Amino acid sequence: MAESGKIEYRPISVREALTEMKDVSEIMIDLAYSAALFNSHELAEEVLELEKRVDYLAYMIDMNTMLAARDAEDAEHLTAVITVAAATNKISDAAADIASIVLKEIGIHPIVRKAFEQVEERLARAIVKPNSILVKKKLGDLELAAEIGVDVIAIRRHLEWIIDPSEEERIVDGDVLIARGAPHGVDELKALAEGKIKELE
Repeated sequence: MAESGKIEYRPISVREALTEMKDVSEIMIDLAYSAALFNSHELAEEVLELEKRVDYLAYMIDMNTMLAARDAEDAEHLTAVITVAAATNKISDAAADIASIVLKEIGIHPIVRKAFEQVEERLARAIVKPNSILVKKKLGDLELAAEIGVDVIAIRRHLEWIIDPSEEERIVDGDVLIARGAPHGVDELKALAEGKIKELE
């Protein structure tokens, strides 16, 4: 997406776009509920960032289906694709609505907190600083799951998102890591990302 706000067309297959929309919307739901449960503004903000990505993908699907339709029969076959994309977009919009409750300080009803108080895993955002030991390291080499019980499920790098990053993905300064794990594990990841801890404990 262009920085000016104007949407930049990039060739992407409909299958790729739909798959990414599904993956992103799933993460958005988890992040939105975690933001509500822990009253986390930082997680709520990431939900809204992800919503922008889903909106972009939905736009790309609309454009690609229009370009692919050569006649009425093609258009009819592509209707199902557009319907699935629109439904997935609605899911992301709902997650963004939950995040907005947190950001607008509306408050979370005790019933919501009660429903999720048994959650053993947490989602968290960690911003990688220049002095972090994570910089230039591959996720696979860090073995975060084994060392601190945390999985990095997404990385935001400037305006780009890397969903379900591979073990070969190398962390760079400024990356925003979205991680899932036990409370002590995500706290340690944040400290590692911020350079407060110089080695995995």
